[in-house]
Amino acid sequence: MTRRLGMWVSLVAAAALFSACGKQEGGQQAAAGSAPPALPVGVVTVQPGEVPLMAELPGRLEALRTAQVRARVAGILQKRLFTEGADVKAGQPLFQIDAATYQATVESAQATLARAEANLAQTTALVQRYEPLQAAKAISPQEFLNAQVSQRAAQADVASAKAALQTARINLGYASVTAPISGRIGRALVTEGALVGQGEVTQLALIQQVHPLYVNFTQSATEVLKLRQALQAGALKKAGANAAEVRVVLDDGREYPLPGRLLFADLSVDSTSGQVSLRAELPNPQGLLLPGMYVRVRLEQAQVDGGVLLPQQAVTRGAQADTVLVVAQDGSVAPRPVKLGGARGNQWVVLGGLQAGEQVMVDGFQKFMMAGGKGPVKAVPWQAPPVGAGMGGGAGAEGGNAASAASAASASAPAAPSPAPAASR
Repeated sequence: MTRRLGMWVSLVAAAALFSACGKQEGGQQAAAGSAPPALPVGVVTVQPGEVPLMAELPGRLEALRTAQVRARVAGILQKRLFTEGADVKAGQPLFQIDAATYQATVESAQATLARAEANLAQTTALVQRYEPLQAAKAISPQEFLNAQVSQRAAQADVASAKAALQTARINLGYASVTAPISGRIGRALVTEGALVGQGEVTQLALIQQVHPLYVNFTQSATEVLKLRQALQAGALKKAGANAAEVRVVLDDGREYPLPGRLLFADLSVDSTSGQVSLRAELPNPQGLLLPGMYVRVRLEQAQVDGGVLLPQQAVTRGAQADTVLVVAQDGSVAPRPVKLGGARGNQWVVLGGLQAGEQVMVDGFQKFMMAGGKGPVKAVPWQAPPVGAGMGGGAGAEGGNAASAASAASASAPAAPSPAPAASR
């Protein structure tokens, strides 16, 4: 009896102990529920330094040389001797005009020249025969003078016949239309059988030299003036060794791999648009770029001492001010206005508003706003996505970086306590 009573006392004590443990753990879970864990967000640490100040300007591509292939003599077009869209060399035959008339003109000029040369030979022989007779007073001076005049007239006829023959040969050569420059030729503007050059110089095709290309772009005169004033005041430094290098961004957002070279900036401002014209030269060995394409041109115009580079997704652009979210040491988040100085690739150049060592939120905005836009948050170093992944503040960046931040936070968080076993079981 005593032994059975002791077993019941032990069971009651164990039940009481388990009940107390369950209440204590329930209290801890309630306390944890009232204070949710800090939300992980991706941040970058502000590190001021010497940053190039880039400008991105609109521009158009233009062929280095452009030549219109025209018919310089009249006639019926007989042949097209090139492939449309192909590369041609200077002097290469492109079209053949009917040359029968011009060949006949050449032969007629040759005959006229032969007759003039024969007349010159006759008059020269007469002058030579009269010279000793004139010395012996056997002929009158007037007769000798007439012979000399006839000789000179024959010499003039020979010179005129030679010029006519040269003109006829030139026109005969124009019947074969050749390329004036090397480059890429477009489509033929006329077909075989067409009458060309009759009363006007008919255009037959267009040749453009596309390697290299010109890039014509403009910049506001106001921006140029502000830049020069900042350089004179010492707020900015002159551009470094890459000042003459330009980068071209295509219409689809891709950057052309080969750099260009800045040639000149115009000395005057366009009175109608208030823009300053600039020109650069861009290599195009593969013929990927075509004249007339719209591009964006990036070039270094100055250097900022103490500037900061931030991913563009970290900056919120506004009509009144541009702001970022700064994460404090205690996990609180506060907006901060910043001064931007242009873009460099997918980053903004920040000229002021941030201090060295501060942490700026780059990733996790969506979850932060869903949580009410209040802290605390847990700062996790942000890593730029690999090439080809989603850039900017879109879903790709939110998903990738937020997931990595969450995984890092869950790895560092303590393990949750295991549920207590039920005493009744």
